[in-house]
Amino acid sequence: MNGSEIFGAWVAVFLTLGIFSYLYKDNPFYKIAEHVFVGVSAGYWMSMFFWTQIQPNLFGRLWPVPEGAISGFFMRTWYAIYNFFGVLLPSVFPDGGIDKGHGTHPHFIYIIPFILGVMMLLSVVSKWSWFARLGIAYTVGMAAGLRAYAFLNSNVLVQLKGSAVSFVGLDWFSLTDASIINNVIILIGTITGLLYFYFSKEHKGTFGKVTRVGIYFLMISFGASFGFAVMGRISLLIGRFTDLITYGSSTYNYASLWVLLLMIGLLAVWTFKGDKKVAS
Repeated sequence: MNGSEIFGAWVAVFLTLGIFSYLYKDNPFYKIAEHVFVGVSAGYWMSMFFWTQIQPNLFGRLWPVPEGAISGFFMRTWYAIYNFFGVLLPSVFPDGGIDKGHGTHPHFIYIIPFILGVMMLLSVVSKWSWFARLGIAYTVGMAAGLRAYAFLNSNVLVQLKGSAVSFVGLDWFSLTDASIINNVIILIGTITGLLYFYFSKEHKGTFGKVTRVGIYFLMISFGASFGFAVMGRISLLIGRFTDLITYGSSTYNYASLWVLLLMIGLLAVWTFKGDKKVAS
């Protein structure tokens, strides 16, 4: 076991126990772990998004590897700009162009998203922050238009298709396949659940009893979804406890034990000083 693995185990134990310390109350260890998690996550996702999306799909289309010698004043000027960027950032703009399988001719239409992206970055400059509104407005409008059909198809049409059950040629009951009883439950749950959200009529009498059945179906659905989510989180929690037990062995110099004792001691001192300050 080399030193870097042992150091990584100690860091993992500190961050894990720092998050768990919030169960006691908000404290400096939790704040450190939270800030490290947010900062590292933001940096990681920004780096991954840049190298998997912006560099290959944007710059790779604006400056692909040309076929043969570059001719024409405009093209020479265009690749001169690329060479200038290459001097500043050679890892992003390698010599000769970016070969990501986007052909050999620049796709100048991608200048538009490039400009919009620069506009959004100008939001950090108060004098020019109004430029960001154009980029944000275009992004929001485009995303809304593109996702409207996908949302309609997945959340409306597919749900309607799934609710259009059949009772022909089915067994009376089955735990794994479609059956008459299962389809009756789906039909009743769909109708009563929809009627619950019909507020133009007061939920009293027969209509109120029907909508109450819809509430039962909704609560069962929400409970099953919540239980499934909790089951996934519990599996993650078990994984963290397993790692803490592993890192508490002599192989890792009893990292879990020492970090836990250190945190308990420092939290006790921090709490005592806080209570003493409040009392004074």
